[in-house]
Amino acid sequence: MMNVATPWMRTVARWLIAREAAAGYPPEAKAQAAFRVCEKLRHYLSTFAGVAGFRSLLSRALILAKAEVPWLSAVEVRADGSLAELGSLDTQHDMDEAEKGGVILLAQLLGLLVTFIGEA
Repeated sequence: MMNVATPWMRTVARWLIAREAAAGYPPEAKAQAAFRVCEKLRHYLSTFAGVAGFRSLLSRALILAKAEVPWLSAVEVRADGSLAELGSLDTQHDMDEAEKGGVILLAQLLGLLVTFIGEA
């Protein structure tokens, strides 16, 4: 299975997540910062690629991420490209595992974007 979550993409994902986590949310919401980043990207990328295009990218990123983080099977991509089942993640998984899953998912999404669009 192709892995586009390179070390560089993971670093970028961690940086984006850290910026989002520092945006004034309570500490227990830190684990969901990656999902908030995905939501923000959804608005911009849906304009660029359309809702179906973004949904396809995020769905593929989720499939790739599940290979590394099996509990992500509890997450699904809705028809509008948003992620479902986010509210209960912190209670089902410890914060470190939730944060790891978010990094991997976001890194896969960013890696797919680089694959399709190219590096700057």
